[in-house]
Amino acid sequence: MISDLARLIDLVHREKNIPRDVLIEVLENAMVSAARKRFGPERELEAQYNEDLGEVELFEFRTVVEEVEDPETEISLDEARATYPDCEVGDSLGQKIPVEDLGRIAAQTAKQVIIQKLRDAEREMTFNEFKDRKGELITGIVRRFEKGNIIVDLGRAEAILPKREQVPTETYRQGDRIQAYVLDITRASKSPQVVLSRTHPGLLMKLFELEVPEIYEGIVRIEACAREPGHRAKIAVSSVDRDVDPVGACVGLKGSRVQSVVQELRGEAIDIIPFHPDPARFIVHAIAPAQVSRVYIDELNHSMELIVPDDQLSKAIGRRGQNVRLAAQLTGWRIDIYSETRHEEMVEQARAELSRIARLDEDAVETLIRHGFRSAQELFDAEPYEVAGILDIEEDEAAAIIEDAEKVLDALILEEAERLRAAREQAETPEPVQEEAEDGADEEAAASGSDESA
Repeated sequence: MISDLARLIDLVHREKNIPRDVLIEVLENAMVSAARKRFGPERELEAQYNEDLGEVELFEFRTVVEEVEDPETEISLDEARATYPDCEVGDSLGQKIPVEDLGRIAAQTAKQVIIQKLRDAEREMTFNEFKDRKGELITGIVRRFEKGNIIVDLGRAEAILPKREQVPTETYRQGDRIQAYVLDITRASKSPQVVLSRTHPGLLMKLFELEVPEIYEGIVRIEACAREPGHRAKIAVSSVDRDVDPVGACVGLKGSRVQSVVQELRGEAIDIIPFHPDPARFIVHAIAPAQVSRVYIDELNHSMELIVPDDQLSKAIGRRGQNVRLAAQLTGWRIDIYSETRHEEMVEQARAELSRIARLDEDAVETLIRHGFRSAQELFDAEPYEVAGILDIEEDEAAAIIEDAEKVLDALILEEAERLRAAREQAETPEPVQEEAEDGADEEAAASGSDESA
């Protein structure tokens, strides 16, 4: 029996990777729980594992007193000195209890406690193993599918790849190898829940870190990343060493490095662009492969207007707006794209409206247009201090300009209403040409009828 318990501890330690001190603590707690089940919760009990004997010893402690009031927790001085001659009042004496005295029910209790404690210890070990791996790549095997979720075997634990974190264009079968991003690790009721993701931008960044030594060493840095999983991604990179080209380092010889990432992402196209601290230059790189003619920046609203050649508009926007959407995610700026023709039309309209404000001369109108004002409505919505700063005038004068803009806006609204009314009246008026044609048709029909009667 002695060797069996010691051997069992070593076996569980090797197979479950649970430390021996944890196993011994589990056994001691189980023995105390069983003893309390047998003798009651009032007694002061303690269990200790004896390494030499290879068994768990159970002790009951009682306090030495002159007169015993509670026999379960106290022992008289005379009775105590019969065993321990040197003891004094107030000492706590431990008496060993034979394990055989616990009985069958207590043994079952100990077994249940041991099983539960081992499960708890195993869960804690698994949680501690994975809690520091959040934000890392992990590789596992697809084991089964549950309500659209993929259960992945990680070896000592299972992880879940939720449906919302799966790429719609990717399919897996049982037994497939899968590489994913550790999104989160939580304490669940049965076992620690490792949540994986194949859609997170961190997956793309970690894959590049694996393939590009310069990124792992910190020479090349990934400044930003944006993805539309399964379709396209953009990644902005910079270098701390002038002699190292960040884009070239990520592309690799004949595209070998980026192709490895593309293959892992099942064909997702990747644009690698150089990062630039100047937002305008960065946005020009981000909107590639389209060419940009001019950039207008509105720092107050954190937005930009990009003017592109007419033949570059569709390329700048991308399929279903994908290119401009990814560029906006990558840079963090709101982006509006206009063709040069459309921009000229907007400028002419703005010039026509703003020129009606008497307090604005031609130079002031052009200055406001350059700062993004495209209508009298936008000028009316502006704050006096903003207009004063742009035109380099006093705020009182800027407030008067805004009041004039309101009057022009009212006039434009009345003109638009009049135009719509006139168009509606014209649509309701019958066309005289059509009436003459109808009259002619009636005369012809009458003549035809008279001939038949004749």
